[in-house]
Amino acid sequence: MRNFNEENITGAVLAAVRQGSSSRDRQVSEAVVRHLHAFVQELRPTQDEWRKAIDFLTETGKYCSATRQEFILLSDALGVSMLVDAINHNNDEGSTPTTVLGPFYYDASELMPLGSNIANTPSGDLMHVEGRVRRANGEPIQGAVVEVWHADHDGFYDVQLCEGHDLLDRRAAFRTDDSGRFWFRSRVPLHYPIPADGPVGRMLETQGRHPNRPAHVHFMITAADCEQLVTHVFLEGDPYLDSDVVFGVKDGLIVKLVDHAAGETRDGHLLECAMAVLHYDFVLADG
Repeated sequence: MRNFNEENITGAVLAAVRQGSSSRDRQVSEAVVRHLHAFVQELRPTQDEWRKAIDFLTETGKYCSATRQEFILLSDALGVSMLVDAINHNNDEGSTPTTVLGPFYYDASELMPLGSNIANTPSGDLMHVEGRVRRANGEPIQGAVVEVWHADHDGFYDVQLCEGHDLLDRRAAFRTDDSGRFWFRSRVPLHYPIPADGPVGRMLETQGRHPNRPAHVHFMITAADCEQLVTHVFLEGDPYLDSDVVFGVKDGLIVKLVDHAAGETRDGHLLECAMAVLHYDFVLADG
């Protein structure tokens, strides 16, 4: 293994990585080598340019913390997260479309009673969220865990504002009732920019792109014998629906936020005052 040059180095590296014990590991290693070497051959970077590329990845790692995942932002902003999602979910059974998890999911949402108000801070208009969870055959799913989280009216998630996740604002989990229903109160979210003060933000600026996401509410729904659903519900009319920085918008996930007077909603929940209502029914694929 000597005297390598531009013509023979790729073959030599491929031969070396084929010694792995796992067929999947070998497949992954070979694909990484082939595509990375082809990338370098196409761009023919200078030594200084390659060092800057490594510095970019190093800085991306340094920006990761318990409340911020810069590598997820990078994956999202380059469309890779949505590509992986598309490969793994084809919605053949008529299930609800999926989309990206995003960098602000926190695996410790408090299980709250149905109908709870999950907005601990007062910014934003009042919003009532309701819907049902069912199987593709129409059967309601009792006891499904519905995790929800969304940004506030200033475009921030709770974990961005509070060290140690003490706030847990606009974030909770619920169990569906015997009819598969869930409902809760919150505040209307606004569109917002992803964190743009780090390497991903500079990348977007270099590419001539904005960092904004359309207004949405995140949902993660888990039920026995069903595939876990990770998705958003986007608000109709948002100015960034057609230019979401993470490419996550799908037509089937856009809903109209309806101004509702005091009284009963379509699911029979009593509103004591006028507020916006978001209604969406979810269909889970069989596991």
